[in-house]
Amino acid sequence: MTTSLEGRTLLMSGGSRGIGLAIAVAAARHGANVVLLAKTAEPHPKLEGTIHTAAAAIEAAGGHALPVVGDVREEDSVLSAVDQAVAQFGGIDIVVNNASAIDLGNSVDLPVKKFDLMQQIQIRGTFLLTRTAVPHLRKSANPHILSLSPPLNLSQRWLGEHPAYMVAKYGMTLLTTGFAAEFAAEGIAANCLWPQTLIATAAVQNLLGGDEAVRRARTPEIVADAALHILTQPAGEFTGRTLIDVDVLAAVGVTDLSGYGATGDLEYDIFVDPPA
Repeated sequence: MTTSLEGRTLLMSGGSRGIGLAIAVAAARHGANVVLLAKTAEPHPKLEGTIHTAAAAIEAAGGHALPVVGDVREEDSVLSAVDQAVAQFGGIDIVVNNASAIDLGNSVDLPVKKFDLMQQIQIRGTFLLTRTAVPHLRKSANPHILSLSPPLNLSQRWLGEHPAYMVAKYGMTLLTTGFAAEFAAEGIAANCLWPQTLIATAAVQNLLGGDEAVRRARTPEIVADAALHILTQPAGEFTGRTLIDVDVLAAVGVTDLSGYGATGDLEYDIFVDPPA
């Protein structure tokens, strides 16, 4: 892994916990400034961590943190986060579209309110955060956009499993690959990253199977390490890809994954087909 994140500024949606926080802390260890735009200013009864505890973890890891309490769905919040990032750190080099809502309900039982929430956070939020940061990414020496969204797996299983959530996550992927094409001539990279297996987060614990699901999950650090590799690639050469964490690591020679938690009876993540 290179350490070329030194002094670069990363703007992330969400990041109070889970995979987003792991990426933020890993970037901080390599000297990055991290700006978090998240709603979690106060502790949640079922979810550990707030934007402020995340900022403390980033600082403890050696980076500089700027927590911005706001909503990625709201243009004023996004404008404020971008303005504060530029005022504090002089620019923006990386955008990480991390914030997501999840409800795996079927199309008949899913409340329309939940449908709207997922589309607004995943799709509108990704669009708003990225488009607002692009004028500053254009000034960066190695600008990257990274969305935590999956490859477009159009098998019948995934098309029919939970269409509303699928549309929200695939929407992030389509936007991001669109950004890659739109900004290719300007040297702005845009890629997607998704875990091969379940990741031990609060969402998995609370929504996808409890302790048993966590036992069969890897730790968030595997996604963070893959993200670091992507974000330190030359932007003009590494763009438009939908990547799986283990494939990214394997490409740089990391094949021993025992340090990332479960190694036996793993549960593959949503939208990922196990090997034949």
